Amino acid sequence: MSPTKPFILFFNPVRHAKSFYESLQDVAHTEVVTSKTRDEFFNDLGGKYKDISVIYRTSASGAVAGKFDEEFIQRLPASCKHICHNGAGYDQIDPSACAKRGITLTYAPDPVTEATADLAIWLLLGALRQLNPSLSSLRAGNFKKGIDFGHDPQGKVLGILGMGRIGRAIKKRSEPFGLITRYHNRRPLSEEEAAGAEYVSFEKLLAESDIISVNVPLNANTTHLIGAKEISKMKDGVVIVNTARGAIIDEAAMADGLESGKIGAVGIDVYEHEPEINEKLLKQDRALLVPHLGTHTTETLAKMETWAMENARRAVLGIELLSPVPEHANTKSQ
Repeated sequence: MSPTKPFILFFNPVRHAKSFYESLQDVAHTEVVTSKTRDEFFNDLGGKYKDISVIYRTSASGAVAGKFDEEFIQRLPASCKHICHNGAGYDQIDPSACAKRGITLTYAPDPVTEATADLAIWLLLGALRQLNPSLSSLRAGNFKKGIDFGHDPQGKVLGILGMGRIGRAIKKRSEPFGLITRYHNRRPLSEEEAAGAEYVSFEKLLAESDIISVNVPLNANTTHLIGAKEISKMKDGVVIVNTARGAIIDEAAMADGLESGKIGAVGIDVYEHEPEINEKLLKQDRALLVPHLGTHTTETLAKMETWAMENARRAVLGIELLSPVPEHANTKSQ
Protein backbone atom coordinates (compact mmCIF):
# COMPACT_ATOMS: atom_id res chain seq x y z
CA MET A 1 0.00 0.00 0.00
CA SER A 2 1.28 3.47 -0.84
CA PRO A 3 2.01 5.71 2.15
CA THR A 4 -0.61 8.40 2.72
CA LYS A 5 2.09 11.07 3.02
CA PRO A 6 4.64 11.90 0.30
CA PHE A 7 7.52 9.41 0.38
CA ILE A 8 11.06 10.72 0.93
CA LEU A 9 13.71 8.05 0.42
CA PHE A 10 17.00 8.67 2.22
CA PHE A 11 20.06 7.14 0.60
CA ASN A 12 21.99 7.83 3.78
CA PRO A 13 20.79 8.03 7.38
CA VAL A 14 20.73 11.41 9.11
CA ARG A 15 23.43 11.40 11.79
CA HIS A 16 23.48 14.92 13.20
CA ALA A 17 20.26 16.86 12.52
CA LYS A 18 18.08 14.17 14.05
CA SER A 19 15.50 16.52 15.53
CA PHE A 20 14.83 18.00 12.09
CA TYR A 21 14.53 14.49 10.66
CA GLU A 22 11.96 13.63 13.32
CA SER A 23 9.96 16.77 12.55
CA LEU A 24 9.96 15.81 8.87
CA GLN A 25 7.66 12.90 9.77
CA ASP A 26 4.85 15.43 10.21
CA VAL A 27 4.72 16.07 6.47
CA ALA A 28 6.28 12.98 4.87
CA HIS A 29 6.82 9.28 5.12
CA THR A 30 10.58 8.62 5.33
CA GLU A 31 12.69 5.52 4.91
CA VAL A 32 16.42 4.84 4.61
CA VAL A 33 17.26 2.77 1.56
CA THR A 34 17.98 -0.88 2.26
CA SER A 35 19.12 -1.81 -1.25
CA LYS A 36 22.77 -2.89 -1.22
CA THR A 37 23.61 -2.45 -4.90
CA ARG A 38 22.52 -0.38 -7.89
CA ASP A 39 20.80 -3.38 -9.49
CA GLU A 40 19.02 -4.25 -6.26
CA PHE A 41 17.80 -0.66 -6.02
CA PHE A 42 16.49 -0.79 -9.58
CA ASN A 43 14.63 -3.97 -8.67
CA ASP A 44 13.22 -2.35 -5.51
CA LEU A 45 11.86 0.53 -7.60
CA GLY A 46 9.27 -1.90 -8.88
CA GLY A 47 8.09 -2.65 -5.36
CA LYS A 48 8.73 -0.89 -2.08
CA TYR A 49 10.12 2.28 -3.69
CA LYS A 50 7.63 2.64 -6.53
CA ASP A 51 5.95 5.70 -4.97
CA ILE A 52 8.93 7.80 -3.89
CA SER A 53 8.42 11.56 -4.25
CA VAL A 54 11.84 12.82 -3.18
CA ILE A 55 15.31 11.33 -2.91
CA TYR A 56 17.71 12.64 -0.28
CA ARG A 57 21.35 11.84 -1.01
CA THR A 58 24.91 12.67 0.03
CA SER A 59 28.29 12.27 -1.64
CA ALA A 60 28.47 8.80 -0.05
CA SER A 61 25.32 7.60 -1.83
CA GLY A 62 27.36 6.37 -4.77
CA ALA A 63 28.47 3.40 -2.68
CA VAL A 64 25.04 1.91 -3.31
CA ALA A 65 23.70 3.63 -6.38
CA GLY A 66 26.77 4.65 -8.33
CA LYS A 67 26.42 7.96 -10.17
CA PHE A 68 23.00 9.47 -10.58
CA ASP A 69 23.54 9.41 -14.33
CA GLU A 70 21.03 9.31 -17.16
CA GLU A 71 20.42 5.56 -16.77
CA PHE A 72 19.73 5.99 -13.05
CA ILE A 73 17.44 9.00 -13.56
CA GLN A 74 15.46 7.26 -16.33
CA ARG A 75 14.75 4.32 -14.01
CA LEU A 76 13.15 6.46 -11.30
CA PRO A 77 9.35 6.31 -10.99
CA ALA A 78 7.18 9.08 -12.41
CA SER A 79 6.23 10.03 -8.84
CA CYS A 80 9.81 11.17 -8.11
CA LYS A 81 9.95 14.93 -8.72
CA HIS A 82 12.92 16.05 -6.61
CA ILE A 83 16.44 14.95 -5.73
CA CYS A 84 17.81 16.82 -2.70
CA HIS A 85 21.58 16.58 -2.51
CA ASN A 86 23.39 17.18 0.77
CA GLY A 87 26.46 19.01 -0.52
CA ALA A 88 27.72 21.88 -2.65
CA GLY A 89 29.34 19.77 -5.36
CA TYR A 90 26.89 17.69 -7.41
CA ASP A 91 29.12 16.31 -10.17
CA GLN A 92 27.84 12.81 -9.32
CA ILE A 93 24.38 13.82 -10.59
CA ASP A 94 23.29 14.65 -14.16
CA PRO A 95 21.18 17.86 -13.98
CA SER A 96 20.26 17.62 -17.66
CA ALA A 97 18.89 14.09 -17.27
CA CYS A 98 16.92 15.28 -14.24
CA ALA A 99 15.41 18.15 -16.21
CA LYS A 100 14.37 15.83 -19.03
CA ARG A 101 12.48 13.72 -16.53
CA GLY A 102 10.88 16.72 -14.81
CA ILE A 103 12.98 16.21 -11.69
CA THR A 104 14.30 19.27 -9.86
CA LEU A 105 17.74 18.92 -8.29
CA THR A 106 18.65 20.91 -5.18
CA TYR A 107 21.96 21.25 -3.37
CA ALA A 108 23.35 22.68 -0.13
CA PRO A 109 25.96 25.32 -1.01
CA ASP A 110 25.94 27.69 1.96
CA PRO A 111 26.61 25.32 4.89
CA VAL A 112 29.89 23.98 3.46
CA THR A 113 31.62 27.34 3.05
CA GLU A 114 33.23 28.07 6.40
CA ALA A 115 34.51 24.60 7.23
CA THR A 116 35.95 24.08 3.75
CA ALA A 117 37.69 27.46 3.83
CA ASP A 118 39.09 26.69 7.28
CA LEU A 119 40.61 23.47 6.01
CA ALA A 120 41.96 25.17 2.88
CA ILE A 121 43.86 27.69 5.01
CA TRP A 122 45.20 24.91 7.22
CA LEU A 123 46.40 22.99 4.16
CA LEU A 124 47.85 26.18 2.65
CA LEU A 125 49.86 27.07 5.74
CA GLY A 126 50.86 23.47 6.39
CA ALA A 127 52.13 22.99 2.84
CA LEU A 128 53.87 26.38 2.80
CA ARG A 129 55.64 25.62 6.08
CA GLN A 130 56.52 22.08 4.92
CA LEU A 131 54.90 20.58 8.01
CA ASN A 132 54.20 17.12 6.62
CA PRO A 133 57.84 15.91 6.63
CA SER A 134 58.25 17.15 10.19
CA LEU A 135 55.19 15.23 11.41
CA SER A 136 56.44 11.89 10.14
CA SER A 137 60.02 12.65 11.23
CA LEU A 138 58.88 13.44 14.77
CA ARG A 139 57.00 10.17 15.08
CA ALA A 140 60.06 8.34 13.79
CA GLY A 141 62.08 9.74 16.67
CA ASN A 142 64.04 12.28 14.62
CA PHE A 143 63.26 15.52 16.44
CA LYS A 144 63.82 18.32 13.92
CA LYS A 145 66.47 16.32 12.07
CA GLY A 146 66.69 16.56 8.29
CA ILE A 147 63.76 18.94 8.08
CA ASP A 148 63.85 21.45 5.22
CA PHE A 149 62.89 25.07 5.71
CA GLY A 150 59.37 26.30 5.07
CA HIS A 151 58.21 29.71 3.88
CA ASP A 152 56.34 32.65 5.39
CA PRO A 153 52.99 33.67 3.85
CA GLN A 154 53.60 37.41 4.07
CA GLY A 155 53.90 38.98 0.62
CA LYS A 156 53.18 35.76 -1.26
CA VAL A 157 50.68 35.83 -4.12
CA LEU A 158 47.66 33.60 -3.57
CA GLY A 159 45.84 32.77 -6.79
CA ILE A 160 42.27 31.66 -6.17
CA LEU A 161 40.91 29.64 -9.07
CA GLY A 162 37.16 30.11 -8.65
CA MET A 163 35.98 33.06 -6.56
CA GLY A 164 32.67 31.72 -5.32
CA ARG A 165 31.49 31.38 -1.72
CA ILE A 166 34.48 29.30 -0.65
CA GLY A 167 36.96 31.36 -2.65
CA ARG A 168 35.74 34.54 -0.94
CA ALA A 169 35.92 32.86 2.48
CA ILE A 170 39.51 31.78 1.77
CA LYS A 171 40.36 35.32 0.66
CA LYS A 172 38.97 36.73 3.91
CA ARG A 173 40.96 34.23 5.99
CA SER A 174 44.16 34.89 4.05
CA GLU A 175 44.24 38.62 4.78
CA PRO A 176 45.67 38.43 8.34
CA PHE A 177 48.59 36.40 6.97
CA GLY A 178 49.64 39.14 4.56
CA LEU A 179 48.86 37.20 1.39
CA ILE A 180 48.24 39.13 -1.83
CA THR A 181 45.09 37.68 -3.40
CA ARG A 182 44.26 37.42 -7.09
CA TYR A 183 41.56 35.35 -8.70
CA HIS A 184 40.37 33.92 -11.98
CA ASN A 185 36.79 33.13 -12.94
CA ARG A 186 35.10 32.68 -16.27
CA ARG A 187 34.28 36.38 -16.01
CA PRO A 188 35.37 39.24 -13.74
CA LEU A 189 33.19 39.78 -10.70
CA SER A 190 31.90 42.97 -9.13
CA GLU A 191 34.08 44.59 -6.50
CA GLU A 192 31.78 43.24 -3.78
CA GLU A 193 31.74 39.70 -5.18
CA ALA A 194 35.51 39.70 -5.63
CA ALA A 195 35.99 40.83 -2.02
CA GLY A 196 38.70 43.23 -3.19
CA ALA A 197 40.81 40.60 -4.96
CA GLU A 198 42.33 41.47 -8.34
CA TYR A 199 40.98 39.67 -11.42
CA VAL A 200 43.64 38.10 -13.66
CA SER A 201 43.63 35.78 -16.65
CA PHE A 202 44.08 32.06 -16.17
CA GLU A 203 47.55 32.26 -17.71
CA LYS A 204 48.58 35.12 -15.43
CA LEU A 205 47.27 33.32 -12.36
CA LEU A 206 49.32 30.24 -13.26
CA ALA A 207 52.48 32.20 -14.01
CA GLU A 208 52.53 34.64 -11.10
CA SER A 209 50.99 32.84 -8.11
CA ASP A 210 53.17 31.51 -5.31
CA ILE A 211 50.18 29.54 -4.05
CA ILE A 212 47.21 28.33 -6.09
CA SER A 213 43.93 27.38 -4.40
CA VAL A 214 41.53 25.33 -6.52
CA ASN A 215 37.89 26.19 -5.83
CA VAL A 216 35.98 25.57 -9.08
CA PRO A 217 33.21 22.95 -9.48
CA LEU A 218 33.97 19.78 -11.41
CA ASN A 219 32.33 19.55 -14.82
CA ALA A 220 33.27 18.75 -18.40
CA ASN A 221 35.07 22.09 -18.74
CA THR A 222 37.12 21.81 -15.55
CA THR A 223 38.19 18.16 -15.66
CA HIS A 224 42.01 18.21 -15.76
CA LEU A 225 41.93 21.99 -15.89
CA ILE A 226 45.39 21.73 -14.36
CA GLY A 227 47.65 19.20 -16.04
CA ALA A 228 51.31 18.89 -17.00
CA LYS A 229 51.09 21.80 -19.45
CA GLU A 230 49.60 24.16 -16.87
CA ILE A 231 52.04 23.05 -14.16
CA SER A 232 54.96 23.81 -16.48
CA LYS A 233 53.77 27.45 -16.63
CA MET A 234 53.75 27.85 -12.86
CA LYS A 235 56.48 29.33 -10.69
CA ASP A 236 59.18 26.95 -9.54
CA GLY A 237 58.31 25.83 -6.02
CA VAL A 238 54.61 26.68 -6.35
CA VAL A 239 52.24 25.45 -3.62
CA ILE A 240 48.93 23.95 -4.77
CA VAL A 241 45.89 23.54 -2.51
CA ASN A 242 42.80 21.63 -3.63
CA THR A 243 39.62 21.40 -1.56
CA ALA A 244 37.24 21.30 -4.56
CA ARG A 245 37.29 18.06 -6.58
CA GLY A 246 40.24 15.81 -7.32
CA ALA A 247 39.72 15.42 -11.05
CA ILE A 248 40.19 19.15 -11.63
CA ILE A 249 43.92 18.37 -11.35
CA ASP A 250 45.69 15.61 -13.24
CA GLU A 251 46.87 13.75 -10.15
CA ALA A 252 49.68 11.92 -11.94
CA ALA A 253 51.00 15.19 -13.38
CA MET A 254 50.88 16.76 -9.92
CA ALA A 255 52.85 13.85 -8.47
CA ASP A 256 55.42 14.21 -11.24
CA GLY A 257 55.67 17.93 -10.50
CA LEU A 258 56.39 17.22 -6.85
CA GLU A 259 58.99 14.62 -7.76
CA SER A 260 60.79 16.98 -10.11
CA GLY A 261 60.68 19.86 -7.62
CA LYS A 262 58.63 22.08 -9.93
CA ILE A 263 55.89 21.97 -7.29
CA GLY A 264 57.21 22.87 -3.86
CA ALA A 265 54.37 21.35 -1.86
CA VAL A 266 50.67 20.53 -2.04
CA GLY A 267 47.80 20.51 0.43
CA ILE A 268 45.14 18.12 -0.84
CA ASP A 269 41.72 17.12 0.49
CA VAL A 270 40.22 15.60 -2.67
CA TYR A 271 41.47 13.02 -5.15
CA GLU A 272 40.88 12.09 -8.75
CA HIS A 273 39.81 8.50 -8.09
CA GLU A 274 38.66 8.53 -4.46
CA PRO A 275 39.27 6.56 -2.34
CA GLU A 276 42.28 5.51 -4.42
CA ILE A 277 45.24 7.88 -4.44
CA ASN A 278 48.15 7.98 -6.86
CA GLU A 279 50.96 5.94 -5.27
CA LYS A 280 53.65 8.43 -6.25
CA LEU A 281 51.65 11.20 -4.58
CA LEU A 282 51.26 9.14 -1.41
CA LYS A 283 55.02 8.68 -1.17
CA GLN A 284 55.78 12.40 -1.45
CA ASP A 285 56.81 13.97 1.87
CA ARG A 286 55.90 17.39 0.52
CA ALA A 287 52.30 16.31 -0.05
CA LEU A 288 50.10 17.21 2.92
CA LEU A 289 47.13 14.89 2.39
CA VAL A 290 43.84 14.48 4.25
CA PRO A 291 40.92 12.18 3.29
CA HIS A 292 38.18 14.54 2.02
CA LEU A 293 37.52 16.22 5.36
CA GLY A 294 36.42 19.64 4.08
CA THR A 295 33.01 19.54 5.76
CA HIS A 296 33.81 16.84 8.32
CA THR A 297 32.72 18.63 11.47
CA THR A 298 29.70 17.91 13.64
CA GLU A 299 28.36 21.44 13.28
CA THR A 300 28.78 21.71 9.51
CA LEU A 301 27.37 18.26 8.78
CA ALA A 302 24.31 19.09 10.90
CA LYS A 303 23.81 22.30 8.91
CA MET A 304 24.17 20.43 5.62
CA GLU A 305 21.67 17.76 6.64
CA THR A 306 19.20 20.41 7.80
CA TRP A 307 19.58 22.38 4.56
CA ALA A 308 19.03 19.34 2.35
CA MET A 309 16.05 18.18 4.41
CA GLU A 310 14.54 21.67 4.30
CA ASN A 311 14.67 21.45 0.51
CA ALA A 312 12.94 18.06 0.76
CA ARG A 313 10.30 19.45 3.13
CA ARG A 314 9.56 22.32 0.78
CA ALA A 315 9.43 19.92 -2.16
CA VAL A 316 6.69 17.75 -0.64
CA LEU A 317 4.74 20.83 0.48
CA GLY A 318 4.98 22.38 -2.99
CA ILE A 319 6.49 25.66 -1.79
CA GLU A 320 9.52 27.61 -3.00
CA LEU A 321 12.70 25.57 -2.80
CA LEU A 322 15.65 26.79 -0.79
CA SER A 323 18.37 26.13 -3.39
CA PRO A 324 17.76 24.52 -6.78
CA VAL A 325 21.04 23.97 -8.64
CA PRO A 326 21.87 26.83 -11.04
CA GLU A 327 20.78 24.71 -14.01
CA HIS A 328 17.31 24.47 -12.42
CA ALA A 329 17.28 27.93 -10.84
CA ASN A 330 13.99 28.95 -12.44
CA THR A 331 12.22 26.14 -10.59
CA LYS A 332 10.61 27.67 -7.52
CA SER A 333 8.41 24.80 -6.39
CA GLN A 334 6.89 21.61 -7.65
